[in-house]
Amino acid sequence: MFQPFVKMHGAGNDFVVIDNRNGGMPALDWKKLADRQFGIGCDQVVLLDASNKADVQMRIINADGSEVGSCGNASRCAAWLLYTEREDTSNNEVTIETLDGIITAHVENENRITVDMGAPNLEWESIPLAKKMDTLHLDLTQGELRDGVAVSMGNPHAVFFVKEPYQINLGVLGPSLEKNALFPKRANISVARIESSSHITLRVWERGAGLTLACGTAACATLVAAHRRGLTGRNALVDLPGGTLLIEWRESDNHVWMTGPVATSFVGTFESGTFCL
Repeated sequence: MFQPFVKMHGAGNDFVVIDNRNGGMPALDWKKLADRQFGIGCDQVVLLDASNKADVQMRIINADGSEVGSCGNASRCAAWLLYTEREDTSNNEVTIETLDGIITAHVENENRITVDMGAPNLEWESIPLAKKMDTLHLDLTQGELRDGVAVSMGNPHAVFFVKEPYQINLGVLGPSLEKNALFPKRANISVARIESSSHITLRVWERGAGLTLACGTAACATLVAAHRRGLTGRNALVDLPGGTLLIEWRESDNHVWMTGPVATSFVGTFESGTFCL
């Protein structure tokens, strides 16, 4: 059986999107499918299923086969696909069911899709950390990274503010910190430089995916961390290696909103037997 897919990315964070709303897809080896040498290759596989709570149910599987509850860039891609299916595009709101609840997206065009990422979790138990600790000043040091901030955006993040993010050996420090005992569910590791009160430069080691060109939840977590430290306002442009996201932490509802582009790289099919478990 041949399975259609769409290869998409949001600011360079790339996905293999599979529409399974009609069901019938066999269990697949996600890690093999995501492999860049022997599979299609992606940061995450995005599986779209039917939902009785929202327009679609979205599962997000990392390149290492682990599943996560939230992904901002994937949410924008899913929203764009569903929006383009509509005959009446005057309704630009798309709802997406995830493991972490219902996400709402507003589609203006392919270059501007806004997603409500919900409220950040700032308490040590909900991030989670392995022990009680001030989440605004983590008692954690690895190489030149110290005094980080912990935030959960449906997945755990540790944000470190540095002078030169591109001089940090994140390929070495990232995997070590990701699996540090402080993070029982592992963590996304970010290094950020404050350019101004409304501008941040960011690099991310993504839990389960490694170095990535963009991570939407990390951009959200970084803005939250920066504002809590008094380094920025409640909104900022966040520059990542693959592109720029606009992040706003709204005071009115405590939700973090992310705006950014999506792009379709190509469409194709694969023989499902190639990747079956």
